[in-house]
Amino acid sequence: MKNAIILHGGPSKQEYYDPNMPSMSNAHWIPWLQAQLLKNDIPTATPEVPKSYDRNWAVWNTEIERYDVTPETILIGHSTGAGFFVKYLSINPELKVDRVILIAPWLDPDNEKTVDFFDDFEIDSELIKRTMGITIWYSDDDENSVLKTIQILKNKIPDAEFKEFHGFGHFCIDDLKSEKFPELLDEILSR
Repeated sequence: MKNAIILHGGPSKQEYYDPNMPSMSNAHWIPWLQAQLLKNDIPTATPEVPKSYDRNWAVWNTEIERYDVTPETILIGHSTGAGFFVKYLSINPELKVDRVILIAPWLDPDNEKTVDFFDDFEIDSELIKRTMGITIWYSDDDENSVLKTIQILKNKIPDAEFKEFHGFGHFCIDDLKSEKFPELLDEILSR
């Protein structure tokens, strides 16, 4: 049975503890997308990584390991969550999944915010062969570290489908001006 996992990004510590902000798995377009996928008979999990600002690989990995990742699983990651899926699939070569959709992926190319979250692995340039396709979305006005990540992914996974947008920033609610993300839903349901 087809299912999906949507993984949020890594906020700042200030954003994480801000009482006026939703939890990361309930932020931006994630709740809306989960609801739409459920209404299309695709069971969808939205794991909540505790202290996600800390970017502790073991904690992030534990949260994903709670879910069944099968050849029918669609993986959707935003920012650090997208980078997580790149590493997760690279270091678990036995995994096969349906599709992988990475939104504004971030791999900390300047090694600014992580201790060892992304610096202890090599991107598997063959990982696309274990999927039904990898689509990578980015906006031309995102932060420089995301645009650097896009270049890394273009070099390492050249067979992925790259979709550039204009004016979508980091694909957050403030950038999209909406909690809805119909373009992403269409991408998921079109295949």
